[in-house]
Amino acid sequence: MIVTIDGPAGAGKSTTARQLAERLGFHYLDTGAMYRVVTLVCLRQGVDLNDAEAVAAAARKVSFHFEGNRVFVDDADVTLAIRGSNVTHESRHIAANLDVRAWLVERQRELAAGLDIVTEGRDQGTVAFPDAECKFFLTADPQQRALRRQRELQARGENVALETILEQQEGRDRRDELREVGALKPAPDAIQVDTSALSATEVLAFLEQTVRDRATSS
Repeated sequence: MIVTIDGPAGAGKSTTARQLAERLGFHYLDTGAMYRVVTLVCLRQGVDLNDAEAVAAAARKVSFHFEGNRVFVDDADVTLAIRGSNVTHESRHIAANLDVRAWLVERQRELAAGLDIVTEGRDQGTVAFPDAECKFFLTADPQQRALRRQRELQARGENVALETILEQQEGRDRRDELREVGALKPAPDAIQVDTSALSATEVLAFLEQTVRDRATSS
């Protein structure tokens, strides 16, 4: 069974998806980490992020894998490095690269083949897994999302003004929504959940019950 969770940054996708997978005994796939890995590698190699062909060529050479909640490029743990504010900011170039997106979607399908899996990102229910048995689209108030992101950065020792995060978030949302392929939008059959006024526990409980009900009825 494939469960997709899409939505903008700060809506609670990653935490919820990871915990939902644990509750259900499913595998978990963080597709955002895949785009961040490509971004990090390109930055470290000095690849011009505006050169679409060079970025795509570099992406195809990246060897990465997941071990639980950790992400590795070759044998190096990059779990923290890919969450830095610079990688977050520059990842827009990778997300807009059609060749990279196509390659990563192929990888996502390969990783999910034959598994019960919870996968989260921007286009999981619309592009990567349009036939997924259960789809969710999480949203939240922009201010709430920015505050969550600020707390996340502070926990990593990065102090970024809320106004800066809001500005970057607005630009990212706009780019995600207008993207030619893999645009940020709910699948027609996705269940939309506004997490603004809900606790993480409440969101998780709703998603878990929905998936279990769907599995029972299928």
